[in-house]
Amino acid sequence: MNDVWDELQWRGLVAHSTDEAALREALATGPLTYYVGFDPTAASLHVGHLVQVLTARRLQQAGHRPLILVGGATGLVGDPRPSAERTMNDPSVVAGWVTGLQAQIAPFVDFEGPAAATMVDNLDWTRSMSTIEFLRDVGKHFSVNRMLDREAVSKRLATTGISFTEFSYVLLQSNDYLQLHRRYDCSLQLGGSDQWGNITAGCELVRRVDQRTVHALATPLLTKADGTKFGKTESGAVWLDPELTSPYAFYQFWLNAEDAKVVDYLKAFSFRSPEEIEELGRQVVDNPRARAAQRALAHEVTAIVHGEAAARAVEEASSALFGGGELDGIDEKTLRGALEELPTATPEEPAVRLAQLFADTGLAPSLSGARRTIGEGGAYVNNVKVTDPEATLADVTLLHGRYAVLRRGKKSLAAVALPLSQ
Repeated sequence: MNDVWDELQWRGLVAHSTDEAALREALATGPLTYYVGFDPTAASLHVGHLVQVLTARRLQQAGHRPLILVGGATGLVGDPRPSAERTMNDPSVVAGWVTGLQAQIAPFVDFEGPAAATMVDNLDWTRSMSTIEFLRDVGKHFSVNRMLDREAVSKRLATTGISFTEFSYVLLQSNDYLQLHRRYDCSLQLGGSDQWGNITAGCELVRRVDQRTVHALATPLLTKADGTKFGKTESGAVWLDPELTSPYAFYQFWLNAEDAKVVDYLKAFSFRSPEEIEELGRQVVDNPRARAAQRALAHEVTAIVHGEAAARAVEEASSALFGGGELDGIDEKTLRGALEELPTATPEEPAVRLAQLFADTGLAPSLSGARRTIGEGGAYVNNVKVTDPEATLADVTLLHGRYAVLRRGKKSLAAVALPLSQ
């Protein structure tokens, strides 16, 4: 327990905290009980949430007891956004998301042993409170002036305005801390730095109502090298659910990490030692083309989220797509996930010429350009060189009966997928 604070700082996971000396001492003399909360605003968490999930795991590995809160109550209300109201979802939808997120988070922490985790839902103590009780027991302790000063609120007041529902969110989250403190002796809340105002409001509520001092820790919001938000691609958020973001696409997201940021991501998302990460950092400088740090990051995070077998499968698929292995050894689910990331032609039947498919997918600028590429020996289908400009898809042994991988040269890829009926 003595080392966890230093480790969190070294890994760049401390953006803000309440009294640092007191929190360091509490962590060193623990065990203490801490909580981290997630609102069910979608059917899955995304990689931005992974910082909190893995930081909770690090604290548990240091001997502290996690409470994992999925907000069945706060998910119905919505935290103020800078620009617009959050969509109010049907209670049955939110309830389904609560169950789904609980199942998604559960594998990351241990529910047995002296530091066993507990899953909690703030609807359990919120649904029974009357409006009068909430106003008297919670609302009484909040200054409207201070609530108006919060950045998310002030921005909304200056632009679109804000509903009383979202304005009141901070009261609900603060009450969560008070309830968890009373029920589980929780004395630390963990969250992202964008939640710092809500988190410290909870600390203040516990102090005012129960005359107890509790702690707070906020992790930074990770960014790309250009300062933009981390965790999104051109197609949207990178989800933890393999049905929303395939393990292959998930792996590729990490593999594409920028040299300038990959060491930061290794610190935050991997469990490698400082010595291992420092060595990988040296390799980024000495041999950036090898992308050893990115490969280590992609494998480890994919294995953490999807399992070691999935990580190995997508690595093999990635190598095979570029001619480094046998494509027919890739299972259909992994192959389908990989091909979803490529420009894809979907002919109705296999009589179509391969040259046409190269043109349709953009691997060649035109049909004549595709025929020229084939004639020059630069076209491959399922890693087999195509030499006949008149060859059709019917001449190819399709993967799983309906897929083909088109490649021009060494790095330009596209896909073909026949309808399921073929």
